[in-house]
Amino acid sequence: MKFRKAEALKGEVTIPGDKSISHRAVMLGAISRGTTRITNFLRGADCLSTIACFRKMGISIEEFPEEILVHGNGLHGLHAPTDILDVGNSGTTARLISGILAGQSFESTLTGDASICRRPMKRIITPLSMMGADVKSLRENGCAPLAIRGSRLQGIHYESPVASAQVKSCVLLAGLYADKETSVTEPYVSRDHSERMLASFGADIKTENCTVTIQPEPKLTGQDVAVPGDISSAAYFIAAALLVPGSELLIKNVGINPTRDGILGVCRRMGADIAILNKREHGREPVADLLVRHSALKGTVIEGAEIPTLIDELPVLAVLAAFAEGRTVIRDAQELKVKESNRLDILVHHLSAMGADVTGTEDGMIIRGGRPLHGAVLESHLDHRIAMSFAVAGIAAKGETEILQADCVDISYPGFYRDLLER
Repeated sequence: MKFRKAEALKGEVTIPGDKSISHRAVMLGAISRGTTRITNFLRGADCLSTIACFRKMGISIEEFPEEILVHGNGLHGLHAPTDILDVGNSGTTARLISGILAGQSFESTLTGDASICRRPMKRIITPLSMMGADVKSLRENGCAPLAIRGSRLQGIHYESPVASAQVKSCVLLAGLYADKETSVTEPYVSRDHSERMLASFGADIKTENCTVTIQPEPKLTGQDVAVPGDISSAAYFIAAALLVPGSELLIKNVGINPTRDGILGVCRRMGADIAILNKREHGREPVADLLVRHSALKGTVIEGAEIPTLIDELPVLAVLAAFAEGRTVIRDAQELKVKESNRLDILVHHLSAMGADVTGTEDGMIIRGGRPLHGAVLESHLDHRIAMSFAVAGIAAKGETEILQADCVDISYPGFYRDLLER
C-alpha cells in the first residue's frame, strides 16, 4: 500500500466498534443466561476469532448486518470444544478465554498464529496455576499452544507485576469459578472494560484504587451492549488531522473511558486542538465526539501511570512526536516489546528510515522532533498498529511511503485505508 502527502482532512468519520469491548461482550454473553445483543460490534479478524472459539464450545452466535446475538448457556454451560481453539492473532482472546477455560470441567487446547505463539503467556499461567488450574505450555517456552485442564479453582489475591488488562481480566474471569473471592492488584490501573461489563451482566465486583475484587458464582444475565467506537482506532485520525495542514475532522461516537483516554491528555499537552463534544454514556461506557483541528505540536514526556491508558496508541504518538518541535521522551513502555511485534525496535527503525532523529532506550525512546520526514519502504511486520501508524506518517511526509503486507489492518479495522484516504 502506497501513501503520499495528503490534502486537508475534512468532514466526519465514524470509526468501528471498540475491539476490547467487542471481545468481552461475546465472552460474557456466552457464559450468561439469555441472549446478549451486541450492536456496533467490531467485525475484525480478532473479534471473529473469539466468536469462532465459543461456537466450538456449543454457543449459538448469530451474525446479522446490524447486530450480533449471543445465546448464552450460563456460567457452567460450555461444552468441551470440538476442535483446537484457534485465536488467530488475538492476544485478548488467548488470555481472557484462558481464565474461563481454567474453571471448566473439560480439557482444551488453545493456539494461534505465529505471532501469538511468541507472545508471553507465563503472565497468565502463573496466577491460574496459583488458583489450582492445570495450564501447560506445550512447547515448554511459556507461550502458546496451551493445554488447559479445567478444575475447581481457589480464590486468590494476585499481585500482578504488570499493569495489564488482559492479565487482570483473565484472573477475574477465572474468579467467577473459584471457591471464594478473587482479587487482583496492579502497579497502575489498566483499562477497566471487564470490570464495567461484568458489573452490568450481574457480577459482584468492586474496585478500590489499584485492586479489583470479584465474588464467585454470580448469576450472569444477557444484556444489550452498544459498543462505542474504538479510541485506539480513532487515534490514527486524531494524529492525521493534527499533522495535515488545514484539517478539521469530526470523529464520532468515540469511547472515552478514563482508563483508555491517555492519548487525549498527551495530545493536548503537545498543543493539540481537540474539542470533546456531545458527551454521553453507552451502558457503563462514556462516549463523545471529537473535533480535531490541525495544530503546531511540541514535544513532551510520556511515562509512568499514563502508559497503561495509551499503550496501544504509543506507536502513533511516536509518529506525532517525530513531527513535533522539540524532544519527546517515552519511558516505562517495555510492554511494547511483547505485542504483535517488538514495537519499540520497529518504531525506532521505521522512524529513522523516514529521517527522524530517534534513539531507542531499554523501555522506550527519545525522539528529537521537527525534522522533515520523507517516504520510505516499510515492513508492517504483520502488526496492524505499525501499519496504521506509518500510514499516518506517510500522508504527512514528503514523497512516497510504501507499507508492505499492509492488509494486516483487517485485524482491528477493516476499511481503514478507505476511511483515511477518502476524506
